[in-house]
Amino acid sequence: KALMFTFDDLHRLTPMAVQTLLRVVEKDKLPLALKGASEKLRDLFFSNLSERAGKMLREEIESLGPVKLREVDEAQANIVALAKEMAATGQIEIGENKDEELVY
Repeated sequence: KALMFTFDDLHRLTPMAVQTLLRVVEKDKLPLALKGASEKLRDLFFSNLSERAGKMLREEIESLGPVKLREVDEAQANIVALAKEMAATGQIEIGENKDEELVY
């Protein structure tokens, strides 16, 4: 179970890690992936975008209309794989828990 990492687990990313991920994710995958995401997860991504970029992304999600669940799952899996790869190479850090204390 510790090895299982899903799209919903992306809420464990720090804001800096989300921004790093947003820079490399394929632009056509993000709207699709967020179409099927929880409001909490959508907010995480929108809060790490500029106001203008967030507005454009929201419009893009709305303009998608109905999409196949399989397409949403594929887009989410693609982003999860990218996040895992970036974490493995040290580009981003995936926290165990958002409430975890940090020592500076």
